[in-house]
Amino acid sequence: MATTADVRHDLASLADPSRVEGVSRFLQMVPGGYGEGDRAIGVAVPDQRRVAGRYWRDISLAETVELLTSGVHEERLTSLFILVRKFTKGDEEERGRIFRIILANTGSINNWDLVDSSAPYIVGPWLVDKDRSVLDRLAGSSLVWDRRIAIMATFAFVKAGDFRWTFRIGERLLRDPHDLVHKAVGWMLREVGNRDRAAAEEFLAARYRVMPRVMLRYAIEKFEPQRRREYLSGLV
Repeated sequence: MATTADVRHDLASLADPSRVEGVSRFLQMVPGGYGEGDRAIGVAVPDQRRVAGRYWRDISLAETVELLTSGVHEERLTSLFILVRKFTKGDEEERGRIFRIILANTGSINNWDLVDSSAPYIVGPWLVDKDRSVLDRLAGSSLVWDRRIAIMATFAFVKAGDFRWTFRIGERLLRDPHDLVHKAVGWMLREVGNRDRAAAEEFLAARYRVMPRVMLRYAIEKFEPQRRREYLSGLV
């Protein structure tokens, strides 16, 4: 069986100290940033995916959770890549365990890349045919990462042609104070629009004047230039 130490060793061997400053700025691991207190070692994401691909079959869930609670950002992201692989290939029991692991450790899924690498591939898919009320709880959390998880999880429903929960959670987060939530809501509305333009515009029509500007810009990004200008000018 592979261990946490094996994964850490491989990640450390791929670390590039010259990347640390750029990664830290990009993910705001700087004083006052939303990732303050986190630590990067400079491992590129494709390398992390390769490490996850090497170990996901042979490492236990317990060892993977240990990685998820690490103080090193790349170790947490790699653990999520492993969990996604295990979830995708697992039976119902294992998939349920992984879903519960994610919900129990949202405090460690504490940057947008960590949320976006897990919520649409674990939380959403698990809830497709189940009670989704946990998303209401997450959307009402004081933790910005919980709220981003709530909206990003709906990507799985959007892919299945079900937009109701994107609209429901989007409505709840319409006046959220954090731009990372604004961007995520706008992104999911854009994905709805990619599949059903009329549905997206019906939602936007009553709300676009009050939603944060960045949310609106993300939501209408794929609209025709003239239509985008109408929304941005308040002329719809």
